[in-house]
Amino acid sequence: MGKKKNQKQQPSASKDDLLNTLGDFTSKENWDSFFTIRGSDDSFEWYAEWPQLRDSLLPLIQQHPSPSSPSPSSSLQILVPGCGNSRLSEHLYDAGFGDITNIDFSKVVISGMLRRNVRDRPNMRWRVMDMTQMQFPDDTFNVVLDKGGLDALMEPELGPQLGTKYLSEVKRVLKSRGKFICLTLAESHVLGLLFPKFRFGWNVCLYAIPQKPSTKPDLQTFLVVAEKESSNELHQIISSFDHSSLACNPNQTSGLLEALESENQIRGEYLNGSDVLYSLEDLQLGAKGDLKKLSPGRRVQLTLGDQGVSHFCYKAVLLDAKQQSGAFSFHCGVFIVPKTRSHEWLFSSEEGQWQVVESSKAARLIMVLLEASHANAGMEDIQKDLSPLVKPLAPADNDKGNQIPFMTASDGIKQRSVVYQGSSSLTGPVVIEDVVYENTDDDVSHSLPFRRLVFERTEGLVQSEALLTRDGLFDKSVYGTEKKKASSSSKSKRRGALKRNNESSGKMKVYHGYLASSYHTAIISGFSLISSYLESVASSGNRVKAVVIGLGAGLLPMFLHGCMQSMQIEGVELDPVMLNLARDYFGFTEDKRMKVHIADGIQFVRDYRNLFSAGNEVLLSSNGSCKLSDAESRSTAIDIIIVDVDSSDSSSGLRCPAADFVEDSFLQNVKDTLSEQGLFVINLVSRSPAIKDAVVSRMKEVFSHLFCIQLEGEVNLVLFGLCLESHIEEDCIPDAALKLDKLLKSEHPEISQSFTDAAKKLKRLK
Repeated sequence: MGKKKNQKQQPSASKDDLLNTLGDFTSKENWDSFFTIRGSDDSFEWYAEWPQLRDSLLPLIQQHPSPSSPSPSSSLQILVPGCGNSRLSEHLYDAGFGDITNIDFSKVVISGMLRRNVRDRPNMRWRVMDMTQMQFPDDTFNVVLDKGGLDALMEPELGPQLGTKYLSEVKRVLKSRGKFICLTLAESHVLGLLFPKFRFGWNVCLYAIPQKPSTKPDLQTFLVVAEKESSNELHQIISSFDHSSLACNPNQTSGLLEALESENQIRGEYLNGSDVLYSLEDLQLGAKGDLKKLSPGRRVQLTLGDQGVSHFCYKAVLLDAKQQSGAFSFHCGVFIVPKTRSHEWLFSSEEGQWQVVESSKAARLIMVLLEASHANAGMEDIQKDLSPLVKPLAPADNDKGNQIPFMTASDGIKQRSVVYQGSSSLTGPVVIEDVVYENTDDDVSHSLPFRRLVFERTEGLVQSEALLTRDGLFDKSVYGTEKKKASSSSKSKRRGALKRNNESSGKMKVYHGYLASSYHTAIISGFSLISSYLESVASSGNRVKAVVIGLGAGLLPMFLHGCMQSMQIEGVELDPVMLNLARDYFGFTEDKRMKVHIADGIQFVRDYRNLFSAGNEVLLSSNGSCKLSDAESRSTAIDIIIVDVDSSDSSSGLRCPAADFVEDSFLQNVKDTLSEQGLFVINLVSRSPAIKDAVVSRMKEVFSHLFCIQLEGEVNLVLFGLCLESHIEEDCIPDAALKLDKLLKSEHPEISQSFTDAAKKLKRLK
């Protein structure tokens, strides 16, 4: 209701002064003072007088079904919470409704009202009671009649806590087929609580109270009537008035109609079976079946928590395992997804969520997706806050009442230091951080430092990751004698072969002779497919022309630049900020063999193809434009095109690359741009088999032969498209990998061996 006096039909000036004494409408002490000053005989009516209420109110109460008694006075039990010193109860009593109970938390007003009515209305009951903690048994009353009580509890600055408790009590004490009749100013924050609380199992109607002909108050009074049904059916809210005829404050009208339209839209989505958020209360009423029983394949999105009930509110998904016949580790578990990972396909898509359920071995999994509001809370506090909220969601046979276990999708970071934080108009918020991972390898006494480039637009995507060494130089002590694997949450790390860096006063810099990402290793190992061609170009003194679309931190181009002296590398990056960050924080440099073009990768390939296919030699400029060559920097066909571009919309199921890079038109332009023995490489990251199959199918239509290397389970797939009709057989790949190894001028054998090992995973897709 708020503290605004213009929300009530105005009393006299002296009454205005009295209202100012209230201040907080939820304070018992303030109301005691108010009623002490005012006295019990001088009634105070909020919103509307009896003449305006009578014709609307009496039919609603009398419509209550009472087959056992024809007289409403002998059958209806009416509760008036927050009665104050209003004469509403007295008018109802005089109209024949003799079983009325009035409650108010002000002892002053209850004592005064009892004295005022004890003779004329001896059967009317008056009790001092908090309307948010009623002392009545369940199913006591036929009607709960609220005249401004809910509005008074809904002070905007206090939030919905008291209103939520009050409405829960109203629903509890009402009998089946009982009615909650609420007189309200219908402010949006009040309706935003009231409408959702009476969804399943309630029939809700909205009425407008006629105004006095001689007055035009700023705000109009409305009646919200919610009838308690015996079933859990859902109905649209019906309004009994012409919306265009409302003559109240325009802001009140628009707020009311927006709240009504929004709620009916939500109810319509429920009725249509749409995938919408349910409240715990909705589910407990049976909106999606009996929660105490497991229902194979049931998936429900819901909200948990509320102001005053918990510290935070949460978005969650309840999933009952599709196969209930197998052995489960537990009946019910909670899986918490940090904000940095909540938008990953695995956790944001239905298909991915079912994969988590299967791996969790839980008969019912409650996946909780953390958001920005939880950023400053520790995981222990989150679990403590969630524990009472998830208990009602456990099935009846939940391990005989054992505590529900919590699981978390961790990023595995032991130490983190942010070295840069900024934003780009194209890429969005960007963070560069130095991290030390949790040690998961028994042979590594200490974890090593890495520098990471993080795109926050895709909820913490680690776009690039580099090893830090003393002054960025090679150190034999960095590498172990055996290859091992350490886990992390970024894009396919390969850090397991590393040992601890020795302590040194030298400055830690990016070392370009090591690839931290296994998909980078896979990309280069795919060069084995054209190793004979690469060897012939190098032996003739010419250069292999490679284009890398998606610079990121520049780690892959810098590694190629250092290891393949016969390669001319052209990087294509859409965002100039990325180039500056690569230079400033990742040691990226350009020279005669390394150029970067600030351009759209798709347009770059299209322009190159259009000029090259016309038989022209092409001159590339630093801004990515392609022109006819008349001097130096002439370019013929491209030998290798690598696409390593992340998708800004990971919820689509395609994390890398952006969808435009797997369209038929782009793939065809790539083929037309490549040399006769050219190679197209694309890093594909998706947990959806359907999406990966679609991309593979498109590439098969364009390229003569298609190979792949599968990484990171079934998530990361590196695809290689060959233009040449003849192709290398799989049993010849090991020899081709050895040929590639001779072309790579690596400083240490461990790196060379990693390419040879990765090449053995090359499979032809037929």
